[in-house]
Amino acid sequence: MPHVNVKFFPKEVSEEQKSSLAESITAALIEHLGTRDGAVSISLEPVEKDVWNDTVVQPEIAGRPELLIKRPDYL
Repeated sequence: MPHVNVKFFPKEVSEEQKSSLAESITAALIEHLGTRDGAVSISLEPVEKDVWNDTVVQPEIAGRPELLIKRPDYL
């Protein structure tokens, strides 16, 4: 605990970028949730633009608005 799944439109992400992103997300979770480094897991999940609405927006954003802590401006 916690696990973060970052969904994004497919693009090339270098190992250095992945490592930096993981460090930043982990640091934020440690600071704000009081967790420890070894308890954090993070995944990157590319989602094609043409299925974004059906696989991300509807089930996870519009379908669960009570869980959002930041709402996207495209809704």
